[in-house]
Amino acid sequence: MKRLDRGRGKLELEDIAHPDFDPARYGKTQDEVMGHIHGVTPSGEIVTGVEVFRQAYHAVGWGWLLGWTAWPVFRSISDAAYSFFAKHRLRLQGRSSVCDDGTCRV
Repeated sequence: MKRLDRGRGKLELEDIAHPDFDPARYGKTQDEVMGHIHGVTPSGEIVTGVEVFRQAYHAVGWGWLLGWTAWPVFRSISDAAYSFFAKHRLRLQGRSSVCDDGTCRV
């Protein structure tokens, strides 16, 4: 996404694994922000899941790529698919051992 922005400042990315990151600034806990992707719109609204990707791609001029995920039938399917992926992403990426003790490490 950073590359697609090409330095235009349409997106600001924040590393939630950085030691200085404070999820309370957004009214969230670390577990909440680790569970699903979150985004903050220019108006301050917090969006989650596929909506983050839809808005981010739109901001950098690639909205057409995910536009279909907002269509009524596909919205529920893409949102459900993302929720499944978010819940199981570490295991699906072969990194399930980072959470073996109940605390995830980056």
